[in-house]
Amino acid sequence: MESFDYSFEISFYEKLDSRDAMDGRVLEILAHLYTKVGRIEEGLSMDLRLSKLRPKDAMVHYNLACSLALVGQTEEGFEVLKQSIEMGYTDFDWMKEDPDLKSIRSLPVFQELVKEIGSYQKESE
Repeated sequence: MESFDYSFEISFYEKLDSRDAMDGRVLEILAHLYTKVGRIEEGLSMDLRLSKLRPKDAMVHYNLACSLALVGQTEEGFEVLKQSIEMGYTDFDWMKEDPDLKSIRSLPVFQELVKEIGSYQKESE
């Protein structure tokens, strides 16, 4: 597997962020890049900023839940995950496999949520 150095991309988007701290596209990219290179806390910081810019965006909150899970804030991550579902997040198959949510999946409340979702999906069919 080849390793890629993302330092140029990170530097580029950090400069854009310093010029316009309210550009959600830049925050999304930085959050992704930081997480990809293992700078999890910085990725979480970008996701938190983005969630303030887009408070009703289900995908933003899903990604925030992932970042919280990655830094070990599993209970808070679970609550944000539930919020993302309430906002309209629907990729439940991915949610059950997403490696970023590994720590959340071990919570009993997550298993209960999966059962609820499964019941709801069967009723909707």
